Amino acid sequence: MNWFQEKLYEHHKQMLSMESVIYHWRTEFQDVLIFENATFGKVLVLDGIVQLTERDNHIYHEMIAHVPMLAHGSAQEVLIIGGGDGGTLREVLKHPVERATLVELDGEVIDLSRRHLPGISERAFDDPRASVLVMDGTRYIAETESMFDVIIIDSTDPMGPGEPLFTPAFYRACRSRLRPGGLIVVQSGAPFFQPANLEMVCGRLAASFSAVRPYLAPVPTYAGGMLALVAAGGSRDGLCPPCRVLRERFGALQGRTRYYVPEVHRAAFILAPSFEPSSLREDPMPAGVLKSGA
Repeated sequence: MNWFQEKLYEHHKQMLSMESVIYHWRTEFQDVLIFENATFGKVLVLDGIVQLTERDNHIYHEMIAHVPMLAHGSAQEVLIIGGGDGGTLREVLKHPVERATLVELDGEVIDLSRRHLPGISERAFDDPRASVLVMDGTRYIAETESMFDVIIIDSTDPMGPGEPLFTPAFYRACRSRLRPGGLIVVQSGAPFFQPANLEMVCGRLAASFSAVRPYLAPVPTYAGGMLALVAAGGSRDGLCPPCRVLRERFGALQGRTRYYVPEVHRAAFILAPSFEPSSLREDPMPAGVLKSGA
């Protein structure tokens, strides 16, 4: 049996058996590997880093999409930067939005996901409300005149093709494209192994947004079993409304999510977003950013 070994962290590796290799080639931007694992089903790997699996992708996609969508409550125009697998688009389109625009740098990721991982997008790319653009997300933000209620940065880690999506200038540009009351959510890595990455994202978002709050999603295939996401907007309480409000907004989604429910939304902000003693941090969080009590 062949094994895939993820070597993202210097002193930690994880391995997944490969029952079969479905696809392995290099696009213009990155190495793409898709293989079958007996536990997790099909696995998508970009540049040697696990992006998603069939078995647990719903947790990540529901938490990156429904948290900002339900926190906003009436989003009509949504922008997704990255997310070429279509999973976040799938979840966003469960809401009565007018349009969901997906901007993906690597068009081959979209094509390969539609061909080999159709269950991730569940035909979301064919929804008439979906607009899909293959281009650099930073260029799109700089050039577009469209305004959005929610922006979701469903990117790889801040290295390689994903690096420009983590800069202060990019976050400022996103802020300028949000309507009043608009929210942004950013994928921020595995907090146990990447505390500096989480701190960087929170600090850079705090330069453009009044309220910044990290939250957690338990995704077994990510190192440490936890993924950090960061939500930002104009109001701290607006990122995590009371359960009563979330339940009212969740009504139309009842039975359409597998992990997300209003109680999980609230709990995700209460869970400690950092696993490292503050005395060991080299670059402290901006004051108040990590005080995530609801």
